[in-house]
Amino acid sequence: MASAAVAATLRGEVVGLADGDTVTVLDASKTTHKIRLAGIDAPEKRQPFGERARQNLSTLVFRKQVTVEWSTQDRYGRIVGKVLVNGEDAGLAQIRSGLAWHYKAYQRQQAAPDRVIYADAESAARQARRGLWSEAAAVAPWEFRRERREAGARTASGS
Repeated sequence: MASAAVAATLRGEVVGLADGDTVTVLDASKTTHKIRLAGIDAPEKRQPFGERARQNLSTLVFRKQVTVEWSTQDRYGRIVGKVLVNGEDAGLAQIRSGLAWHYKAYQRQQAAPDRVIYADAESAARQARRGLWSEAAAVAPWEFRRERREAGARTASGS
């Protein structure tokens, strides 16, 4: 289990975005780092609001200097951290915009105050029906990925 304490700080420029919760940061030594925003899960590219989440994150961070506070990496080798631009938490901004879920399955990796702030921001976005919450039955990205894996397994087995 990863600690919620910050183990390292990375500074650099955001030079790429994979989606609404993953960016590439170029540091001062010209090394790139894939960063998964901690505490959130944004819609997949093929989901409703997936491209909008990516565009919103781009507006927030692309070609800007950021600070990444992190303590763990995911199974894909990406740094999982809080991305700050001019002191603003980009992950929290995604939730407030209604373009990401608070990723509660991994909330223990967040500092306790962040857990509360992220959960409250999601609740407020839901109540205001912002972004993806404007849809009656928004499908969480982890459910979308699970459904696609199961459909692929059914196709592979000939069911």
